[in-house]
Amino acid sequence: MSLFRKFLFPPPSSLFVNAMSFIGVISLCAIGFGEIRGKHLNYSKFWRSNPEKNLKKENSISSTKGMLTVYTPAFVASMVSFGFIEWQLRPLLLSSTLALHFCKRIVEVLFVHRYSGGMMLDTSFLISLSYFLSSVTMIYSQSLTPGHPEPALDLKYIGVPLFLLGITGNFYHHYLLSKLRKNQSDGYKIPSGGLFGLAVCPHYLFEILGFVGVTFIAQTLYALAFTLGTISYLMGRSYATRKWYLAHFKDFPRERKALIPYIF
Repeated sequence: MSLFRKFLFPPPSSLFVNAMSFIGVISLCAIGFGEIRGKHLNYSKFWRSNPEKNLKKENSISSTKGMLTVYTPAFVASMVSFGFIEWQLRPLLLSSTLALHFCKRIVEVLFVHRYSGGMMLDTSFLISLSYFLSSVTMIYSQSLTPGHPEPALDLKYIGVPLFLLGITGNFYHHYLLSKLRKNQSDGYKIPSGGLFGLAVCPHYLFEILGFVGVTFIAQTLYALAFTLGTISYLMGRSYATRKWYLAHFKDFPRERKALIPYIF
C-alpha cells in the first residue's frame, strides 16, 4: 500500500468511481481476450471478416458516421468539463489532454482515415458510451482529489511529454495507414514506414503511451484502471490484427510483431 501511495492519490470514497474502476478494467480485459479468441468489435477489416454481421445492413452505418458517433460525445464532455473543474494545474492538464485526444480523433475521421466498410450501430454506440463514461469518470475522479495528500512522486511533468509523444506517434502512423489507400482502394495492403516494419500496430503502441501519459497526469486509481484495461484491449486487438494479416497475405513477414517491436 505504501508503494501504491507513492504513485496515486488515495482511492476516493465514491462508490461510483470505485465501481467504474473495477467494471472498466474487467470489461476491457474481457473484450481484449475476446479479440484474441476471434470475437471482434466489428469495424475496419474485422467487419469484412464476419459475414453474419455483413448481412445486417439495416443495422449498419458508414464508418465515418460511426466513428464520429464514437468520439464526439467524449470530446464534448471534455470541453464542457472546463466549466466545472478546479482551475488548478493537474485538473486543467487532464481535461486538456482528453479534449486534445478526442479532437485529434475527430480530425482524423474527417480528414485522414480512409474507410472501406461500414460499422454496426450497436458497436458504434457501445464504444461511444464507453469513451464518454470513461472521460466523465476520469474527470470526476480527479475532482475528488483536492484535500487529499499528493502522491509522493509527482508524475504529471513526465505525463505531459509522454502524452504528446503518444498522440504524435499515433497520428503519424495513422497517416501512413491512410496513404495505403490514397486512391480510395478497397483493398488492404501490408503497412510500411515508421515502426510498421517492426510491428503490425505501432499506432496502438503510441496510443498506449498516450494513455500512460494521461495516467501520470491524473495519478488516480480510475485513470490507472482505465489505462490497464486499454492496454489489455489493444494487446488483444493487435494480436488479432497480426493474425488477420498472416491469414490474408502469404508474403507477410512472420518476424513482425503485433504491438511491441521485438517483444510482442
